Amino acid sequence: MSVFSDSYIAANASNFPAEAIPMLRQQLDALDESQTAYILSTELKSPTTALIFSILLGGLGADRFYIGQIGIGVAKLLLSWLTLGIWQLIDWFLIMGATRRANLEKINIAIVAASYSR
Repeated sequence: MSVFSDSYIAANASNFPAEAIPMLRQQLDALDESQTAYILSTELKSPTTALIFSILLGGLGADRFYIGQIGIGVAKLLLSWLTLGIWQLIDWFLIMGATRRANLEKINIAIVAASYSR
C-alpha cells in the first residue's frame, strides 16, 4: 500500500461508494508518483452539497446539473410539475449515492488516463 493511496482514500472516502474503496485503493497503489497528478487534478463533487441542492433547488434539477447529469437535470426541470414533487422527494434519498457513483466514474477515467501516460 502506498502512502498516496492511503492519504487520498482517507481524505476522500466519503465521496465514493463504500463498496468501491478496496478496488479504488488497489488501482491507486498501481500508479507511480508521476501519475498521481491525474488523480489530484480530478474535481470531486460533495454528496452533502448535492443533497443541499436537492432540498433547496431540486425542482429545478440543480442537484443533477451539479453532478454532471445534464439530461436528467433538464428532464427534472421540465417534468417536476407533472410529478407533483414526488421526483424531488425521491431524489433526496438517491442524490448522495448518485454523486458518489459519478465521482467514482470520474476517478476511474483519471486512472485510465494516468495509466496511458506512462
